[in-house]
Amino acid sequence: MPLRFTLRQLEYFVAVGEEGSISSAAQRTNVSSPSISAAMAQLEAEFGLQLFARKHAHGLSLTQAGRQFLVQAKTVLAEADRLNSIANDITGRVRGPLNVGCLLTFAQILLPHLRRSFVGRFPEVKFRQYERDQQAIFAGLRDAELDIALTYDLEIPADMEFFPLFELPPYALLPDNHDLVNRRSLSAKDLAPYPMVLLDLPHSGPYFLSLFSEGGLTPNIVERTRDLEVMRTLVANGFGFSIANIRHTSESAADGKPLRFIPIDNGLRSLRLGLVLVKGTKNTLTVRALIEHCQETLTPALTPGLKVSGGRPKS
Repeated sequence: MPLRFTLRQLEYFVAVGEEGSISSAAQRTNVSSPSISAAMAQLEAEFGLQLFARKHAHGLSLTQAGRQFLVQAKTVLAEADRLNSIANDITGRVRGPLNVGCLLTFAQILLPHLRRSFVGRFPEVKFRQYERDQQAIFAGLRDAELDIALTYDLEIPADMEFFPLFELPPYALLPDNHDLVNRRSLSAKDLAPYPMVLLDLPHSGPYFLSLFSEGGLTPNIVERTRDLEVMRTLVANGFGFSIANIRHTSESAADGKPLRFIPIDNGLRSLRLGLVLVKGTKNTLTVRALIEHCQETLTPALTPGLKVSGGRPKS
C-alpha cells in the first residue's frame, strides 16, 4: 500500500523538530497549532513511529526514530524544491517557494518593501521571510533553510557568495543633549570617554568595537542590546552613544525622543549591504530573479524609510 503523506506534512514535521514545540512551529509556518498537531498525528499513524517524546513542561523532543526521520524529511523537501527549480527553468516561469533571510538590524526597513515589490512582480512565488543575526543567516543558508539572505559583508565565509547592492557608512548615534552633537564628524578618540550603548550582535558587535581597538582605545560600554530599536531608545534617553550603519529617515526613537546622527570620519570602513547565498545556488531561476530585482529596485533612493549618504559599491 502506498504511503499517504504530503510534503506539507513533512514541512510541518521539520518545523516542529527544529523548534521543539507546536506553537513555535505554527508561528514559523503561519498555520494554526491544531493543524500542526493533526499533521504530526497523521505522520506517526502513517509510518507507525513515535516521532516525538511529549513533555508537558518542556514541549516536544525528537525520539531516536524522529531524529532519523528528520534528516530524511529535509532531504525529501530539498529534492522537491529542486524538482520545482528544474520545472521553472524549463518553463521559464518564476514561481514556487523562496525562503529569504534578512539581518535583524535592517529587516524592518527593507524586507517588507522588498517582499511586496517582488511578489507583485512574480505572484507565483511563495516568499517566506526570516529575520536572523549574521551567524544564524550563515547556518540557515548551509542547512538549506534559507535560499538567499540580505546582510552586510561581515566575515562572509569562503563557501558563500556575496552580491553587493550599496554602501552604508558608519555614524555615531547621540541623544539630543550630548556634548558632541554640534560636531561635523567624530572619531574613536572623541567617543571613547563617553558611555556607549553597544548593539551586541554576532559579527556586528566586533565590527563596531574595531573602531576603538584598532586605535588602541577602550570604549566605555554601559549597556548592551541585540535590538536596534531598543538601542535607539536607550540612546535617546541619554544612556550613552551608539554606532550604526543603517539609518531610518525618522529622527526620533520609538518613544518619540529626538536622536542626532554624526558621521564617523575615520577608523571604521563602510559596510556593503547585499545578498549572500551558498556558492552554486544562484543558477535557480527564482533566486536569479530576486538578485536581479534587488539590483534594480533595492537602492537608497527607492527604499522607503532608509536614509543614507553612500551609494552604489565601488567597482
